[in-house]
Amino acid sequence: MRRITLSLLLFVAFAFPLEAQTKTVVKDKAAKAKLLGPHKLSLQWISWDYFGKAIITEKNGVLYLKGEQKSKQGTDFVKVEGTITAIEVKSFTFTGKIITQVSHNNDGKPCTREGEMTFAITGKRKYWRLQQMQSPCGVETDYVDIYLR
Repeated sequence: MRRITLSLLLFVAFAFPLEAQTKTVVKDKAAKAKLLGPHKLSLQWISWDYFGKAIITEKNGVLYLKGEQKSKQGTDFVKVEGTITAIEVKSFTFTGKIITQVSHNNDGKPCTREGEMTFAITGKRKYWRLQQMQSPCGVETDYVDIYLR
């Protein structure tokens, strides 16, 4: 009886992974093509004159976003990492983490956004901007931008 129970538990554990990744929902193939590859990344508190780098890759139908911009002086930075869950013509949904650290915001401590967020191109802009701009750690508005190539 123990053997059967143990076998059944092992079967269930391997048959149903804890975190099944669903493929990125692509509602616009041209928008997906624009997203894949390297991009400039910026947070206005750090600089709009020099940029960080973000890269969007695809593995098994899931798009991944990872990027960072660092201050040339000091310890300020923005880091972005997670998966793109859906792509529309001028926006994409991202599930992951964005960490910002700016010396004059949040007492210079890191601030983390986590969960589902949206990046969108509005008007004639040449970048996707994080739509959840209000800092969760203060009264600041953060412009996290990922630029078209």
